[in-house]
Amino acid sequence: MQAPSSEGIERIEARFHGNAYAPHRHDTYALGVTLSGVQTFSYRGTSHFSTPGKVIVLHPDEVHDGGAGTDEGLRYRMLYLPPEKTMEVATGFHALPFAKNPVIEDDEFRQCLIEALGNLEGEPDNLLLTDWQSRLSDLLWKHSNGNQRTIKRLDRIAVFRCRDYLLENSALAVSSEKLEQISGLDRFTLFRHFRSLFGTSPHRYLIMRRLQKCKDMMRAGAGLAETAFACGFADQAHFTRHFKNAFGMPPGRWLSLVSH
Repeated sequence: MQAPSSEGIERIEARFHGNAYAPHRHDTYALGVTLSGVQTFSYRGTSHFSTPGKVIVLHPDEVHDGGAGTDEGLRYRMLYLPPEKTMEVATGFHALPFAKNPVIEDDEFRQCLIEALGNLEGEPDNLLLTDWQSRLSDLLWKHSNGNQRTIKRLDRIAVFRCRDYLLENSALAVSSEKLEQISGLDRFTLFRHFRSLFGTSPHRYLIMRRLQKCKDMMRAGAGLAETAFACGFADQAHFTRHFKNAFGMPPGRWLSLVSH
């Protein structure tokens, strides 16, 4: 299964048995999560294997193959990140990050990939793509030199201007470019500062404000389709998916619980 390409970032899910791929190379980073089975591959002259929950990082232009290590087969998801996307984020760095180990145990890295690879049916919006690009690039640098960059001084005024804009315009489609205009910061600096102050990305903050408005409308008697449209979701299915991800149940079930 392959998701629609978004600004050059491709995402796939693959299932197979045996040796699926002959030696080949990509011109992108290949970042993946093994979901089931054992993933085996040769990379930089060494054999490697990945089990469920582990992260795979393959550098651009490095030859590798791939297959299932057991008879039960293999299922994994992979994101292909063009190297120029990391350089857009990498202020102060002059070379591409190179993760020495192709199989990584890192909860933060795994969670970021799971979020990025969770819904392959739709195309992510602009804010979400920027968040993925920023976080994945930082994680590649972390595993390249053992350090994540720290923020020396938070631009609180710029971040709060963006926060206020998101609050006032939660039903609108907000772009990274718009937040750059409001804050005066480039999008990647802004996203790091925003996450440091609010513990989440601008995209996630916006979604949660929409969902809170949805709760208020449903309590007041509005229907699900009307609520979804009024609060900025593409349709009822889009709204339901985000609601369930945030609160662990579909909106109809939530409403039945709070109405008693």
